[in-house]
Amino acid sequence: MQTNPTHASLVTVGDSFTEGMSDLLPDGSYRGWADLLAARMAARSPGFRYANLAVRGKLIGQIVDEQVDVAAAMGADVITLVGGLNDTLRPKCDMARVRDLLTQAVERLAPNCEQLVLMRSPGRQGPVLERFRPRMEALFAIIDDLSKQHGAVVVDLYGADSLADPRLWDVDRLHLTAEGHRRVAEAVWQSLGYEPEDPEWHAPIPATPPPGWLMRRTADVRFARQYLLPWVGRRLTGRSSGDGLPPKRPELLPYEDLA
Repeated sequence: MQTNPTHASLVTVGDSFTEGMSDLLPDGSYRGWADLLAARMAARSPGFRYANLAVRGKLIGQIVDEQVDVAAAMGADVITLVGGLNDTLRPKCDMARVRDLLTQAVERLAPNCEQLVLMRSPGRQGPVLERFRPRMEALFAIIDDLSKQHGAVVVDLYGADSLADPRLWDVDRLHLTAEGHRRVAEAVWQSLGYEPEDPEWHAPIPATPPPGWLMRRTADVRFARQYLLPWVGRRLTGRSSGDGLPPKRPELLPYEDLA
């Protein structure tokens, strides 16, 4: 890995994690780790260009159909691909199909960029992670194998203690907070060979007194009403939170034109 490299362009591919939910800006839009990473890279490279093709709720088949060829055609220095986790959260998940689609995506993207970046996605501590852990780890094993075959960098967010902490996750329990996204940006930044700005991004955050019983139950009720029930409803009706939404930044343009 090159030390302190200079990259002229970045294209990111994926779902809500790469779109930036739930790093909410005052205008109601999302920032997220990819925007933070692009800002850092742009500061090192005049004329730096950035596209973010991610759309929330996308399954790996949709990512392959809608984003991969577009990203490959852009010919960016760096392409990041994060996908498949939404598939593992579905009641019926064909891991063989997920493997085949991820393989198709990597085989298309790797030859069309200087550096392909894959990730082992973070997992929040709690019963949801425990239920889906076997599928997630099967997904990560696929990612590890593909990285070795195609020279991709793998950013291990799953193994970072800090990103498993519920305090770095939004109230929907599916997306990272602004601080969580900052740490992911740092992790990718370092994985690309840049000098660390936060060498301890992966370290556990300081302990705080746990919330009381009433606060926990109130949070559980809010979570179920605002997030869990609508999520279940979309699964039952075959809908997605990203239906009809365009990519976040569909064109590879100078960063300052998009910031």
